[in-house]
Amino acid sequence: MNENKKIRVAITHGDTNGIGYELIFKTFAEETMFDLCTPIIYGSPKVAVYHRNALDIEANFTIINSIDEVEEGRINFIPVFDEEIKVDLGYPTEESGNAGLKAINRALEDYRAGGFDVLVTAPIENNPQFHFSGQSRYIEDHLLAEEQGLSMLINEKMRIALVTRNLPLKQVVESLSVEDIKSKGIQLCKSIRRDFRISNPRIAVLALNPKAGENGLLGTEEQDIIAPAIEAMEAEGVQAFGPYATDTFFGSNDWEQFDGILAMYYDQALTPFRAMTIEAGVNYLAGLPLVRTAPQTTDTYRGAGRGEVDEMPMRHAIYLAIDVFRNRITYDEPMENPLQKLYKEHRDDSEKVRFSIPKRREDRAPKGE
Repeated sequence: MNENKKIRVAITHGDTNGIGYELIFKTFAEETMFDLCTPIIYGSPKVAVYHRNALDIEANFTIINSIDEVEEGRINFIPVFDEEIKVDLGYPTEESGNAGLKAINRALEDYRAGGFDVLVTAPIENNPQFHFSGQSRYIEDHLLAEEQGLSMLINEKMRIALVTRNLPLKQVVESLSVEDIKSKGIQLCKSIRRDFRISNPRIAVLALNPKAGENGLLGTEEQDIIAPAIEAMEAEGVQAFGPYATDTFFGSNDWEQFDGILAMYYDQALTPFRAMTIEAGVNYLAGLPLVRTAPQTTDTYRGAGRGEVDEMPMRHAIYLAIDVFRNRITYDEPMENPLQKLYKEHRDDSEKVRFSIPKRREDRAPKGE
């Protein structure tokens, strides 16, 4: 593989009343980004200009009609709709949310045609004006993937995945099963091996209840569901450990001893992740053919258009997507061209034995022989 190849990074603009364009423009204000990748923005040129003027920053892009017109060294911009759209920075609407989904739809069309390598999505949030199941699930549904992806949070030192996503807490217990925890743990292990090139990852599994259930006093899910799931993972060759009480696991820095962490529900993962993220957090949707990342931001709308947004999560989302894409290639290459067997199956075993006995070297023979 050519290490100098510029990866084509598709970037969707997110909610048009949010911070997507600010993240994008600030990220590619750094010229060195073009040495690393070729950006393709899916959005609305008119909305982009509105954001650029509101931010009072320089941001040049080239409008193209199709993925075939992409060129390196510039921001390629593919319009996803022609109609006028009202922009009201900081205030989400149904129209602004749907504009973000239109960008994803067009990007996925180009991905199926082999138009780009990785996808990075700017933020869209569920809100009273716009109800949807989240970008991860939306992408899974429209990719028609064979299996559901695994939502993983990545920062400088931590990889933490979710067994359940965006569920009311009262539904979490009902949704947990031995098989589901086991499959998510195996999926996490496979992703760390292939996407992050760690050959034998150690996986920590968090408990559901306080103090890990305290031997059944505070709940039996650890004994009935989580522990059997860990045993099932171990039977599949996964180095899985736990269940660990969340407070002591993170409070005593035990998490630093693991390559991946499996959390049972949203807040159990997000709270320690955000508290321990120093520079930038990234949301990675593992387990899909398409490499998709997103900046992990705390607010999609507050401060929109003010120029106060930190672009580092977007930059790191691009870095991660490129790293995963390259890691997958180097991981998969030996599998595509396996070494041929030295002997055909019908050969006499004596042939194998003859070559398996090492020749005696004269300089190692006992003296006097």
